[in-house]
Amino acid sequence: MSEVDYKTVITDKAKKFLGDVNEDLPDGMELKFEGFFQRGFFVTKKRYALIADDKIVVKGLELVRRDWAPVAKKTQEKVLMAILKDGSPKKAAKIIKTVVEDLNSGLIPLDDLVIHTQLTKNPDDYVQKAPHVIAARKALKKGLKVGPGSIIRYVVIRGKEPINERAVPFENVDISKYDPSYYINNQVLPAVSRILDAVGYSKEEILYGEKQSNLDAFF
Repeated sequence: MSEVDYKTVITDKAKKFLGDVNEDLPDGMELKFEGFFQRGFFVTKKRYALIADDKIVVKGLELVRRDWAPVAKKTQEKVLMAILKDGSPKKAAKIIKTVVEDLNSGLIPLDDLVIHTQLTKNPDDYVQKAPHVIAARKALKKGLKVGPGSIIRYVVIRGKEPINERAVPFENVDISKYDPSYYINNQVLPAVSRILDAVGYSKEEILYGEKQSNLDAFF
């Protein structure tokens, strides 16, 4: 049986099952067919990724959130593809190690380090000193116009100050001064660690060692 025929058979059976179940459900309740997915990965009930025809559908993960740097979202997408398409946590771990090395070596493009966050009010009206608020205030001092609705683009640079104080507007950042430690520990690893934890890798193994995970219980 070809892959297309197999997909058709499974889809037809699923729709028939839903039809039978829906007949017994109370009025106003209905199960719907969302699609045919070759593999799925569930971090929690509301955080998961599915793959169909080499396209990933993501819910509740950093890939779909604007306030994460592209380097984190791109790494997460590559990791999910390695697991969902290739079935290889080992390949996923190697991807992360390469990104970490590139961050430490200054090889990541500036555009992949920019974090986007939207202002909901004027920068001076915020009590909480979040990184995007500090970056917005710095932008104001440089003569840029920012206010409610503005998308603040900033990069975290090296320094001894708290992270929020090291947020610099994208327009004024020196690429050589970005903080690789911040992007590794606050962006990339949080975006992927839950995924690899679930298939047998710890943070230490990702960064310092190799381990082939058993996928029998996963797929």
